[in-house]
Amino acid sequence: MNSPGKLYLMPAPLDFGCEVQTPLDQVLPAGTLAVAARLPHWICENAKSARAYLKRVGELQPLARPLQALDIRELPREVHKKGDHGPGGFDAQPLLAPALAGADIGLLSEAGMPAVADPGSSVVRAAHELGVQVVPLVGPVSLLLALAASGLSGQNFAFVGYLPQEADARAQRIRELESLALRTGQTQLFIETPYRNAALLDALLRTLQHNTRLAVASGLTLETASIRSAHVKRWKQQGGAADNSTPAVFAIGR
Repeated sequence: MNSPGKLYLMPAPLDFGCEVQTPLDQVLPAGTLAVAARLPHWICENAKSARAYLKRVGELQPLARPLQALDIRELPREVHKKGDHGPGGFDAQPLLAPALAGADIGLLSEAGMPAVADPGSSVVRAAHELGVQVVPLVGPVSLLLALAASGLSGQNFAFVGYLPQEADARAQRIRELESLALRTGQTQLFIETPYRNAALLDALLRTLQHNTRLAVASGLTLETASIRSAHVKRWKQQGGAADNSTPAVFAIGR
């Protein structure tokens, strides 16, 4: 009987959906690229974007198989929409059949690290349950890059996902997070769909107290990267704008 293969958590560049791409070898170590090049089996959010990523890898290192011959399996749509932790969860074990037969598999999201602010944790859980070794690889993680560049506490922080879209509910949630951040010193990190960045920034500036620190990091690892951190009072004095075409990470704290 073959020993199980490994599940590699493969980081992807943060330029998904951006007009300008960052060279892969500037954001991913050679060792990570080498693993990506040799894997014939993949689990991903979207096969089309996974092939686009692997095509970029193949321009730097020869792929194990021709691009169209790679075994690429998509996570179900409901996992994207509802997440991996809903009632009953998602049984990802069938996706790991190649690993049980002895082959290594890559888990890939569209940007950053899979299973961190992206689908994939169900696959990781299934791997542990099946005795498949999980190997996280080095690469960009937008949340940690934004936190490190924010000047906010990196010793005590929480990622809270998306805020409500409805204005009143969003304002209430902002006040709850601000109260927690100011009371405990815990930095609160959250994200938004890029085309809503400006609306979220406007809501933050209207709702937060003047002495709360707000950081916004967008286009991380791109030449157009923007990172700004200041008290809300200064944001209002100097004016603030958010790029509605580039993924951003927002953080508040003291």
